[in-house]
Amino acid sequence: MEISCIVNGEKKQFKIEPDETLLNILRREGYLGVKRGCEEGNCGVCTVLMNGRPVNSCVVFGAKADGAEIITVEGLGTPENLNTLQEAFLDEGAVQCGFCTPGFLLSATALLKENPEPSREEVIEALDSNYCRCTGYVKPINAVLAAARKMRGEE
Repeated sequence: MEISCIVNGEKKQFKIEPDETLLNILRREGYLGVKRGCEEGNCGVCTVLMNGRPVNSCVVFGAKADGAEIITVEGLGTPENLNTLQEAFLDEGAVQCGFCTPGFLLSATALLKENPEPSREEVIEALDSNYCRCTGYVKPINAVLAAARKMRGEE
């Protein structure tokens, strides 16, 4: 079957198998920032934004993406032109091994779009579905709060 969707602002068409996951499609098509983790929807390393909402792409059938807008970490910024959230993750030391970072960034992007002035508790809740073994979560939470302040012009 064939699906059509928008990935990182570009209209795309993909030939897919009916039981293929969005994770497998995206990785096959070169979006390697979408990481393969538990493949059960528990760890968050495969998080993408689908129509503005974070989803675990490992448990979403590709057919569900037909007509959808998908954003992967590659759509947030480039190494030469990081977005505010990516800069904050670097500044706060929230990037350790980097495996969980795309999921954190996409979950935080959705939060900040919906709520530009989140409380610490709201950030914790938004990042709740993203597991990390390196950072202890304090630095990613601080990075999201710092990015929010900067995006509001407070820093």
